[in-house]
Amino acid sequence: MKKVLTITTLVLTVLISCKKATETEPVQITPSPPKEAEIVEPAGDQCYAWRSNGSIIEMSFNVNSHQEVNGKLSYNLVGKDKNEGTLIGNMKGDTLIADYTFNSEGVSSVREVAFLKRENTFIEGYGDIASGNDKVTFKDKTKLKFDPKNTLTKVDCKVE
Repeated sequence: MKKVLTITTLVLTVLISCKKATETEPVQITPSPPKEAEIVEPAGDQCYAWRSNGSIIEMSFNVNSHQEVNGKLSYNLVGKDKNEGTLIGNMKGDTLIADYTFNSEGVSSVREVAFLKRENTFIEGYGDIASGNDKVTFKDKTKLKFDPKNTLTKVDCKVE
């Protein structure tokens, strides 16, 4: 009887001490640091999109040999005003950091955006922000979080 009681107590202790991750905790992906003196050939036009329940995010850009990015980004989210504008920034390792200049409700705004490149996708990043000089920026880019729920997948570029 003592053995059964001891084993039961041990099993209950182990089960109680195990912590189960909740489904509400976003999975975070960490970017790789930039490589020293990496020479990359221009990649040409690249297009990515995310679609979910009527909401659409579309991004198209070109990366030159200096890893400078120039393109377009648009957000058409259900229940929110559509905004679209230009994307100008740099690839730093596997992370795109850019200024997104857009118009929404007739007002021009600038905010910093971040996307993490993974195979044929870009995962949008988020973090604490600060406003200043007519621009919204991330407070600390080293603390950005990249949630796979916000993954833009590679698509064929539209011919305009």
